[in-house]
Amino acid sequence: MSLGRYVCKRLLVTVPVLVGVTALTFSFVHVLPGDAVDAIVGYRDVAAGTEASIRAEYRLDRPVWEQYLLWLWDALTLEFGRSPITGRRVAATIGRRLPATLALGGAAWLLALAIGVPAGIVAAVRQGEPADELSRLAALAGIATPNFWLGLVLLLVFSVRLGWFRVIPPDAPLVSLAMAKFMILPTLTLGTASAAFVTRLLRSSMRRELDAAYVRAARAKGLRERTVILKHVLRNALLPVVTVTGIQLAFLIDGAVVVEQIFSWPGMGRLLVRSILQRDYPVIQAGVLLIGVTIVLANLLVDVVYAVLDPRIRY
Repeated sequence: MSLGRYVCKRLLVTVPVLVGVTALTFSFVHVLPGDAVDAIVGYRDVAAGTEASIRAEYRLDRPVWEQYLLWLWDALTLEFGRSPITGRRVAATIGRRLPATLALGGAAWLLALAIGVPAGIVAAVRQGEPADELSRLAALAGIATPNFWLGLVLLLVFSVRLGWFRVIPPDAPLVSLAMAKFMILPTLTLGTASAAFVTRLLRSSMRRELDAAYVRAARAKGLRERTVILKHVLRNALLPVVTVTGIQLAFLIDGAVVVEQIFSWPGMGRLLVRSILQRDYPVIQAGVLLIGVTIVLANLLVDVVYAVLDPRIRY
């Protein structure tokens, strides 16, 4: 099976998964007590005609199955309607918040790779030496430290006490020096645990590969140790790391709710928290659907990278 056919097959498999994601997203939101109309009228006595007209405007008066089909069609056309709370278009609201979350999650992911991969290689090659022990302690601390606690500590020390960073985001474009400087602390907070996990996983994976017969054969042929490590061992050891880092990328992008709250980052996390409190159904549904689609696409990307790294997987 060629790589192209393998990718097409994986794409077809994602279709029923995405349909299931839409059904679960719609169902979970409608399980919540009350609805957006309750938030609009504030549980006050209003005229029956007024409440009925609001429900009709946002299609809340129709059967649940019909609401789902209409919403599914809107999702396929990327038209999520208007928020009954703010009156703004949901797609435009998410479009303003999504770039900030993508930037923060992507920066944290790159930081995790930039720290975790070199640290994992050094720890594997120098097993039992001080560098290995130091990396193990650092990885354990990174995994065990809650990101909300780390974020508060970084904010207290570097923003409140030392004054090196702003407490709230500057009024500047996302792509600017001021925002890049402000993003340092939330990036460190979000990427620390991922970097620690990548370090531990890559170290374990490389240690298994270093004991393999092909490594002894490569060394017996006189290949340089650097070539053996980087060209042969690292490539084979990256397979489990690719799985974890691919899924981590999706969760770093979608799961930065706590970090965004701590640093007042204007991203999707803060938007979803506010929408849940206000029962803003269209925004909640679109946001949760976006999270589900991101995770599904991340899995698809991992499968494709797997096939590139190891051609045997596509058969």
